[in-house]
Formats: sequence, C-alpha cells, structure tokens
Amino acid sequence: MTQVTVYTDGACSGNPGPGGYGVLMKSGKHTKEMSQGYRKTTNNRMELLAVIVALQALTRPCEVTLYSDSRYVVDAIEKNWAKSWKARGWKKADKQPALNADLWAAALDQLAKHKVKLVWVKGHASNEGNNRCDEIAVAASRSGHLLIDEGYEQAKRSEAALI
Repeated sequence: MTQVTVYTDGACSGNPGPGGYGVLMKSGKHTKEMSQGYRKTTNNRMELLAVIVALQALTRPCEVTLYSDSRYVVDAIEKNWAKSWKARGWKKADKQPALNADLWAAALDQLAKHKVKLVWVKGHASNEGNNRCDEIAVAASRSGHLLIDEGYEQAKRSEAALI
C-alpha cells in the first residue's frame, strides 16, 4: 500500500461563523494542499471535513498517518465513539443527537477504505504540517469564495423545527 502523510486543520471565525479547512498531503516526492471556505459553519465541522476531503482525494487504498489537532476528531475515531453513534442511529450514549452526523457518516465511509493511524498534535505549536494547515484553513475562511455548508444549515433548520 502507498504510504501517505496527511495533516488537517479546521478554522472558524466565531463558532458558528465563517470557516475553512486546510489539508496538506505528502507521499514520496509529491505534496498536495487543499482548502475551502464556508460562509457559516463550526470549527468541529471544518476539522472533520478536512479529514474527509483528504481521504477522498486518495484514488486507491493507502496507509495513512493523519495528524490532527482536534481531540473531537481523533477521540471520536480512536475511541470508536463515532461508530457507536452510528450504531445507535446517530444518538450519543445520553440519547441526545450526535452532532455532525452527516460528516461522521462520510468520515466512517472514507476511514473504511484505508488503513489510517491518527496522531493528535498540539495546535499552534511546533508541528510544521499542522501550522501550514492552519494557515491555509484561515486563508480559505477569509477568501472571497465561501460556499454554503449545507449540512450545517440543515442541522439548524432541524433544530428550529423542534423548538
């Protein structure tokens, strides 16, 4: 299997607010960066979307070492919380809805295609790859090309309907 090193980060100005993700991928001599900004989203959604986008970019199953500064992402995967939420119909152990179920479903699908080792790194510290992802995620969130985060908007409409 091809070995790939991936760094991911999400950024949000306000939470919710304008946000973006950044991805840095390295394999052999090849390096690729990806980013996108969104008009209104959350930091956790951007952290998770970065992982999904990175794994979707791989054209065949790979051995991936993925670095993230998001405990939300790393713990939910490593401790199998996301799989448990899915098994319970996207409910947490306390019976409350799991947030970002749309993205967790996509992440679990992508994780199943690859051999992924997650590594948590401290954000805004001395990790060069994570720092680069932060730069491109922030730049994406401030760009003039902000998309609508349909999953975030759908979740807000669903919450409003319950009130």
